[in-house]
Amino acid sequence: MTSPVAAAPLRTFTAAVITALCVVIGLPASLTAAAPTDEHRVVTWGASTDLVATKIDAGEKTVRNIVHTSVGGPQAQLSLSNVFGDRPVTFDAVRVGEQSTGAAVVPGTNQPVTFGGQSSVTLQPGEVRQSDPLARAIRADTSLAVSLHVVGDPGALTGHNLAMQTSYVSDAGDATADERGTAFGTEIESWLWVEAVTVRAPQITSTVAFLGDSITDGHSSTPSANLRWPDQFADRTAGTRYGPRYAVMNQGISANKVLIDGAGESALKRFDRDVLDQPGVRTVVVMEGINDIRWDVADEPQDLISAHRELIRRAHERGICVVASPLVPFEGSSAWTPAREEVRAGFNEWVRTSGEYDAVVDFDAVVRDPARPTWFRPGYGAADNLHPTDAGYAAMAAAVDPQQLACDR
Repeated sequence: MTSPVAAAPLRTFTAAVITALCVVIGLPASLTAAAPTDEHRVVTWGASTDLVATKIDAGEKTVRNIVHTSVGGPQAQLSLSNVFGDRPVTFDAVRVGEQSTGAAVVPGTNQPVTFGGQSSVTLQPGEVRQSDPLARAIRADTSLAVSLHVVGDPGALTGHNLAMQTSYVSDAGDATADERGTAFGTEIESWLWVEAVTVRAPQITSTVAFLGDSITDGHSSTPSANLRWPDQFADRTAGTRYGPRYAVMNQGISANKVLIDGAGESALKRFDRDVLDQPGVRTVVVMEGINDIRWDVADEPQDLISAHRELIRRAHERGICVVASPLVPFEGSSAWTPAREEVRAGFNEWVRTSGEYDAVVDFDAVVRDPARPTWFRPGYGAADNLHPTDAGYAAMAAAVDPQQLACDR
């Protein structure tokens, strides 16, 4: 199958030829102004936002979010979100530095962040704001400390509930410049307000958005170790020729469903905001639907098939490649029944054989027990028989052929 994004290099090549011809024959520079540059913006870290369920006292305090980059680059920018807020939220100081240990920042790396040249920024409910570019480049495979001083009572918190990463809240006051981290007395397990970190990258680099539920989110992986399977994919490819090609953005939400809202907006509803509208996205990897099956939202395979066809259609309209996986086993978990297993099996058969995706990576085949294929392979499933272990996530990451993500580019 020819990918809908296969024509992108041809368009770039054609534009370059046209630009060169204009220069040779002396046409005005204005006619070549729209030609693409040799760099563009990609997401080196990202997490889907939701209404944070846990009560966190962040008013008049500093939140230090710890996030981990995939690729490095210059002109890094922060995206801050108040999409699920119920009132305006003001941050009067924002800084980004490299994490040392815990809440500490590597001395000399903690640089101030501005928005339209101002150190203070106010986000209205429903608003996302992007910062000015940072003065210094950020490095690949590096944990960043993103510190936000909150003015007043922020109300309902926008963030990411299951971060699988310890972040920090200070005692009262502006502790954004605190390099030692001594002001941060409270640990939290969510990210607050920070939605993405973007960098300038060569045209060969693209953002790969991983869309899913708690399995993509990394549930049951070791906290603060960046062992979610998208992270392990980034680590595995970093030292190869594919390392500079793929910036990794994890858009998994624990307990998320495809068809209806619940933990986060449904995949159908959040697809534009979390995937299609993100900078540099050329490929999305989808594995989602198990929660729809477990809670009888999808009573038959066709319920999920129709929804996934909608995701494919919308991605292809934007020239974005879609890679998908069958759903992994869940027998032994609290919500498994033979009837629900039939729905999973029917949907998985369609994923494998329909040819409607640009590529398929079969995580089910990787993590299932050959002797009992509706169960995880020993050592690959957590105690809940629903989520993989670190080893299971590693096997999933190893199963992805990076060339599959190129989609004929």
